[in-house]
Amino acid sequence: MPAPTALRQPVEAPTAQIPIQIEQEDELILDVNEAANLTDPSAAAPPSADQDVQMAVDEEGRPRFAPGQDVQIIRRAETRKIGIPPNRMSALKANWTKIYPPLVEHCKLQVRMNIKEKRVELRSSRHTTTPESLQMGADFVSAFAMGFDIDDAIALLRLDSLYIQSFDVKDVRQTLGPDALGRAIGRIAGKDGKTKFAIENATKTRIVLAGSRVHILGAFENIGMARESVVSLILGHQPGKVYNNLRIIASRQKERF
Repeated sequence: MPAPTALRQPVEAPTAQIPIQIEQEDELILDVNEAANLTDPSAAAPPSADQDVQMAVDEEGRPRFAPGQDVQIIRRAETRKIGIPPNRMSALKANWTKIYPPLVEHCKLQVRMNIKEKRVELRSSRHTTTPESLQMGADFVSAFAMGFDIDDAIALLRLDSLYIQSFDVKDVRQTLGPDALGRAIGRIAGKDGKTKFAIENATKTRIVLAGSRVHILGAFENIGMARESVVSLILGHQPGKVYNNLRIIASRQKERF
């Protein structure tokens, strides 16, 4: 028994053995059956060996592709409304059986004559082949409304190189009075329309005089030559001088062709 004055030694507590955890890389091991259940059903399966398609190659080693297929183009239905002057409504009704067949058969358009609103309405459909058909049909109806003959207006549907140019007589000479304006229009037309016919034949164009407006139908270069002749007549040049210029133009065109 130790003496009461002896130093008491601290009692050592029993050391508990704590297991040391060794850090290892996370490894996920799944069973084959469990992995099949965890796969995403929407995921695409890898191609098998039987489904593997090899690229077709010709003799020179160049790839051969299948021919492309035509893709159906979805077009939206468009509409054009062309107003008809009151003085052309009777001509429109008389020649309607000649106007709508080219629009329906050639341009594949839907046509309607609105008598109440005094206009012609055009609309494209699923049978319309080209998007330019609607504009070509509108130009054709506009040319007839300006006063061109039906046969001359149909040429706009068949030839892409034809245009229409319009201008006012007052744009050339703004100081023309009522009497001077009538004389200028008379000089353009000539006696019984001979001057107008001479300009049309020499320049291969068609001219329509509608009041103080002048409409010229033809190719771009021919329209320029016809416009120069008409402007010369408006400015007061003698018709004989204009005829000489037209003869020179006609001879140059014959030499060119």
